[in-house]
Amino acid sequence: EEEGEGIKRNNVWAIKMESVQCFGRKKTAVAVCHCKRGKGMVKLNGKPLELVEPEILKFKAFEPLMLLGKARYSGLDLRVRVKSGGHVSQMYAVRQAIAKAIVAYYQKYVDEATKKEIKDTLLEYDRTLLVADPRRCEPKKFGGRGARARFQKSYR
Repeated sequence: EEEGEGIKRNNVWAIKMESVQCFGRKKTAVAVCHCKRGKGMVKLNGKPLELVEPEILKFKAFEPLMLLGKARYSGLDLRVRVKSGGHVSQMYAVRQAIAKAIVAYYQKYVDEATKKEIKDTLLEYDRTLLVADPRRCEPKKFGGRGARARFQKSYR
């Protein structure tokens, strides 16, 4: 029996999939990115990333891919699922998930030097591509309309 690239399950050879799964978060939006070997396809909720509306937000999602260049992700398939939050938050979560997934893939299946190069490029451009933004909405308190605003006080 020859050793192929795969694992034997129930007497059937299953091809070992080189894949990683990473998430990105912004406010309440959560995006999960599956990254595996492929042909450079990038899909968001089942649709190609090129079809994302509006145009400005589409470029936000493309940022990590543009920074790294086609050569870095042409051999990878990226599938992203995103839910909750608003349009802008979702796009920021998507770009973070994509960036983290590519870095994780390179760390796990390629080599440490290339991964470091990619990570440095991304961090130099924008830290939020790899590091989550911890800011959250502050809860409202009594005695006012919002978290900090108070009702007007009258003396007489």
